Amino acid sequence: MENQNESQVNQQADGFEGNYIENFQGKAKEEEFFPGAITSYEKIEDHMLMFYGEQSSMELTVISDYILKFRFAHDGYFEDDFSYAIDPSYNFNPAQFDIAETKDEYVITTSKITCHLFKDSFRTKITDKAGNLIVEDEKGYHWKDEKRYGGNVVVTTKVCRENEQFYGLGDKSTRLNLRNGRFELWGTDCYGYTQDTDPVYKNIPFYLGLNNNIGYGIFLDNSFRTFFDFGGERHGATSFWAQGGEMRYYFIYGPELMSVSERYTLLTGRPELPPMWALGYQQSKWSYYPETTVRELALKFREMQIPCDVIHLDIDYMNGYRCFTWDKTRFPDPAKMIADLRTQGFKIVVIIDPGIKVDKNYYVYKEGMDNDYFCIRADGPKMKGSVWPGPCYFPDFTNPKVRTWWAGLYEGLMNDDGVAGVWNDMNEPAVFEEGSFPRDVRHDYDGHPCSHRKGHNVYGMQMARATYEGQKQFLKPQNKRPFTISRSGYSGLQRFASVWTGDNMATWDHLRIANTQCQRLSASGISFSGSDVGGFIGTPSGELYVRWVQMATFHPFFRTHSSGDHGDKEPWIFEKEFTDIVKKFIEFRYQLLPYIYTTFWQYAERGTPMLKSLHMITQEDEQTYYREEEFFLGDNLLICPMSLESSIKRAVYLPKGKWYNYWNHEIVEGGQEIQVVASLQEIPLFVKAGSIIPLQPSMQYTGQISFDQLDLLVYYTESSYTSELYEDAGEGYDYLDGDKSLKTFKVVNEKDIFKITQSIEGDFNPLYESYKLTFFGIDKISKVTVDGQGVDLEKDEKGNFYVTALKDFNLISVYKTKKP
Repeated sequence: MENQNESQVNQQADGFEGNYIENFQGKAKEEEFFPGAITSYEKIEDHMLMFYGEQSSMELTVISDYILKFRFAHDGYFEDDFSYAIDPSYNFNPAQFDIAETKDEYVITTSKITCHLFKDSFRTKITDKAGNLIVEDEKGYHWKDEKRYGGNVVVTTKVCRENEQFYGLGDKSTRLNLRNGRFELWGTDCYGYTQDTDPVYKNIPFYLGLNNNIGYGIFLDNSFRTFFDFGGERHGATSFWAQGGEMRYYFIYGPELMSVSERYTLLTGRPELPPMWALGYQQSKWSYYPETTVRELALKFREMQIPCDVIHLDIDYMNGYRCFTWDKTRFPDPAKMIADLRTQGFKIVVIIDPGIKVDKNYYVYKEGMDNDYFCIRADGPKMKGSVWPGPCYFPDFTNPKVRTWWAGLYEGLMNDDGVAGVWNDMNEPAVFEEGSFPRDVRHDYDGHPCSHRKGHNVYGMQMARATYEGQKQFLKPQNKRPFTISRSGYSGLQRFASVWTGDNMATWDHLRIANTQCQRLSASGISFSGSDVGGFIGTPSGELYVRWVQMATFHPFFRTHSSGDHGDKEPWIFEKEFTDIVKKFIEFRYQLLPYIYTTFWQYAERGTPMLKSLHMITQEDEQTYYREEEFFLGDNLLICPMSLESSIKRAVYLPKGKWYNYWNHEIVEGGQEIQVVASLQEIPLFVKAGSIIPLQPSMQYTGQISFDQLDLLVYYTESSYTSELYEDAGEGYDYLDGDKSLKTFKVVNEKDIFKITQSIEGDFNPLYESYKLTFFGIDKISKVTVDGQGVDLEKDEKGNFYVTALKDFNLISVYKTKKP
């Protein structure tokens, strides 16, 4: 454990990337070392080259036409190439490449990019096939002796171009564009963090760069404490470094930023589809107890007719905060309570922390002790730290035997009690007073023994992995899908868990921070994210809570959570005018579920971020580089939260093209900033022209009602456009055996006929029989045919044209008599 003086010196020394760094005494200087010149190379495998130098070796792997992997060994010997981040199921198909040698460089060329490797220094320059510069080394790879712990600080510096932009790094709470900033990855329990807090909870060493409209990504796959500097210390240099391990990073070419993010998830993995109910509204508090309180809460939701699918139970459901137990005084029969709530449409999610109470009469503790499953210090004793139960030991989740044991512990919760999902908290790991584990704690690291310096940043991810695998072990035989939430994690966490942004505050600043955090997480591979709606700490005004709910309606993970000693945050605790608006937007969330589920499928299938910042959509438009608040959900909806108190008007930037104001259907020309009026009843919400948006009836919980007709909102465009609708049962694994469907709707204009075609892939047969298609943006329609047959053209109460068509239609033709 660090003392205060050492900690202060570490904070000064750990992050300094200049020509020298101080050691822990703050006196001696440590110089930089460089790999020297390349002396030879050889082709190791069809996709791998090894370059040897005076001081170092470099392994270059051509992962694909778009992705290159660089590994450096400053002493000529490489570590075992093991990574928790890389998805073991990734289908690696090496790309063809050529290598040529000139006097000064080696030139490695794929069908998309060219890598120039300079012989004198191991420095690299990467261009596209047209010769346009994407990224190049400044100092390139080098290292510094790390005298505090042994080993080295491994560093790479690249040239930072004048107009280069940077994004990503997970849930950083700062501005969206990282240019001129310096950031640290060391998972931290940062209660009540602010926009200036760094580091925070998650450790995602992946950033996206944009250089002259060419998008690329850098993924530093190193779990030690890592740092990134985007022209902050030296304006002309971008640097990334780690306090140990080897320099191992991936270069990912776009050129579209969206493609960079998608290819990053090819490497680090994509999630399975969640149960549909996990996309519904969720209610949480520290804490709902006893059982009567939980039942009253559920009853209140149904009486108020406010939709809700999930109630969370925080640490007070346990017996003295012992994981995998129940307080039988507060919850005398949890299985019956959960079964009764299930009949009302509620699922129960329980919290599980990593700290296991030191108690020889506690079965989890005894099993952990008997099998040596707990983390130990370098000199032998168990790692002991105080968290909610008091003194605790902590499982080493980097040990596969421990993960298997932990997974098995969920049998009682999942099989016997009927718990539907699990929420992992405090897994940075967090320890009271000490902050986290001492650095001498040992980890198995899947057979690569190491200290906590290497294991810290992956600890939370491996706990979430064990939790996910445990749920799946017991739920899959029931044809149910797991649902895991994690506060901390490393790259690849998205394979196992959803996330939230931690212990935020009930302020307008935190509404804005939550917005940028969720956008950044989505671009960084973790789309299934959300915030504690209304703020965990403090009590929001009714207006702030409404505005937060309005934003979170469009976030994949939608949960209100609060600290009980800072006031309640149930939807009905505010004045009726606020409650009515909250109810309206939660109902709207349930109407949008077909669209949101489709967006999740696009993420799970293709790696496409669910939330998209403007620069991810229109990277050629410099006006979007510093836009923070506007974001897309899926392909077709653009949202901009109201983030100032007592405001009903704000500026919104719309990308080029035509847009429809969702609330009044006004058509707006994009490529400009506009002023939008949004009363407390509305949030600025725009639909891309040409879109087809599916809406289902609102309901109190997912699957509550079967419906005969699905609404399709059709937004006229003068060009062509394609929308998608993915469907399956919303639960279970039958979709993996083909019980699913993808419907592709295409709209196109041919003279005076606006045509809609539908193609269907897959065998899933939804219960509804027909569509109601409502048209926006067409002033007059003379007739409509469905598959060549005339159908009745009607108007709704707002004067919008609509028709009804069977769900398996092929072609709808809308004959216009006047263009908009």
